[in-house]
Amino acid sequence: MNFEMLFVFVLLFVVVALFVSDKVRLDVVAVGAILALLLSGLLSPTEALSGFGDPVLLLIAGLFIVGEGLFKTGIAFAVGDWLMGVAGTNELKLTVMLMLVVAGLSAFMSSTGAVAIFIPIVLSLAAKADIAPSQLLMPISIAALLGGMLTLIGTPPNLIVSTQLEREGLEPFSFFSFAPIGLVILIVGIVYVVIAKKYLLPNQSSKGKTKRKKQTLKDMVVAYNLEGEMLRLKLDNASGIVNQTIEEAKLLSRYNTMVIGIERNNLLIPVRSSTKLKSGDFLLVAGAELALSSLYTNEKLEKISIADYQVKRIKKELGLAEVMMTPKSTLISNSLIDLNFRQHHNLTVLGVKRMGKLLEEDFSNVALEFGDTLLVAGAWKDIALLQEVSDDFLILDLPKELEEVSPNREKAPYALGILGIMLLLMTFNLVPSVTAVLLAALAMVITGALSMNDAYRSLNAQSLVLIAGMLPMAIALDKTGGVLFIANALVEGLGDYGPFALMAGLFILTSIFSQFISNTATTVLVAPIAVAAASALDVSVYPILMTVAIAASTAFATPVASPVNTLVLGPGGYKFIDYVKMGVPLQVIVMIITLLAVPVLFPL
Repeated sequence: MNFEMLFVFVLLFVVVALFVSDKVRLDVVAVGAILALLLSGLLSPTEALSGFGDPVLLLIAGLFIVGEGLFKTGIAFAVGDWLMGVAGTNELKLTVMLMLVVAGLSAFMSSTGAVAIFIPIVLSLAAKADIAPSQLLMPISIAALLGGMLTLIGTPPNLIVSTQLEREGLEPFSFFSFAPIGLVILIVGIVYVVIAKKYLLPNQSSKGKTKRKKQTLKDMVVAYNLEGEMLRLKLDNASGIVNQTIEEAKLLSRYNTMVIGIERNNLLIPVRSSTKLKSGDFLLVAGAELALSSLYTNEKLEKISIADYQVKRIKKELGLAEVMMTPKSTLISNSLIDLNFRQHHNLTVLGVKRMGKLLEEDFSNVALEFGDTLLVAGAWKDIALLQEVSDDFLILDLPKELEEVSPNREKAPYALGILGIMLLLMTFNLVPSVTAVLLAALAMVITGALSMNDAYRSLNAQSLVLIAGMLPMAIALDKTGGVLFIANALVEGLGDYGPFALMAGLFILTSIFSQFISNTATTVLVAPIAVAAASALDVSVYPILMTVAIAASTAFATPVASPVNTLVLGPGGYKFIDYVKMGVPLQVIVMIITLLAVPVLFPL
């Protein structure tokens, strides 16, 4: 062992120790590793900084953007609604279903892509079911790795060992050669995760209980004494308000009811003072039961029932917010009618509080004062714009439902098409995976599925810097001969103890190195050594290489072991030790299954 190799091993030990201690941010440790390799002269600046231009880094960055596009267009919520419709809010069912779906996708496409697609879906499901995201995100990253064990194309190590067989003049593994043992490991893995996650993963929903609970739409309605009905009323030529504007109809002053939305040609349109009411319109009105009854009786409006799916749609289109007049507000001393509030902001004021008490009279004619709070209703997009009017309003509260609003819902078909094309390109290897993902990310922005600002915000800087910092470590290990040194020593030391000991040794070696460097690079280095060892012991190479391939997919125990682990690091709020606690026992379980099942399926 030369000095350079020793230095890299010591540096790797220090990096891992800092990761485990959680005393220093992971990305700071990664940058420190880059500087150490630079200052030592082991790597050139180009080699040390190569991680920032590595295809893996660009692949993950692109997938962050694609995932955000699915979030902004509502696709993530739609899938989440479907899963919740099947599994309800039962955490056990949700965990099992998520793991099965992600594993199934990972068997035929990039596991990184599968996890990136499901991160926003999981966050949505967790919010709806009141489950900590940390209880669902690591399970899907584990499922993605387990799913890669099911098919030949599930993960690169499978292809590498199959190619190694061809180089030796042997029949390569078939597409489903990995499936029998992969299915056993997947089933056992799901059972393990369901049981272990309650004890080994952080449950962040139990933290921060002293924080103010975010109000829901219902909470806001109750606070302003608006618990009356919301009705859907059809307007026709028999009504006296047809062809009148909202301002001319004076429904608030005449009937004490508020029009919060107008359905026209199956579209919800903004309610402005100048909006003219037309025959065939459906008015969404809110108010007390007696007031509403008076409205539709006197104005000859037909009461139409609101189906459940329409309620869901209305909640996704229309919302509420509570705002307060600032001392510098230009609205002070003016009434809502004088300000033409609805026309300027496309929002309806449903109630006004002064000194914490509701104004019972017709508040539309009352001059506003500093400190007044207004409950406003309208399209979510218009409510979001209120946050930019900081001189006039202070946003006191936005409902919890805003988190589930998809501002670019109309772009959902584009996002789905982009996702489908990306998956096809990756599945059939028509272009390199990184090319397919970057094309998809660019298409998301060009089609308007999300803005450039949203795209930049979607990038998880900590995860990207962590990956960029650890990739040069793999270069240093390879350049100094460190990986080859350990591999040869292990094989030579265990060869005399028979094939089972060799299989166990190769599994441990491959699994350990896969926690810190690319499992693809690890398999490339270990596969030829495994073939040579099998030949020396005069045993079949098939079970030996199958063991190496499975071990390479057990990258559960560190956040840098696999891109799927890094993807969930930030959203799940995990620490390094969380991966160790959850991953190491699963590695041991997979190793035991492999040592028992592989020789049965592929005799030595």
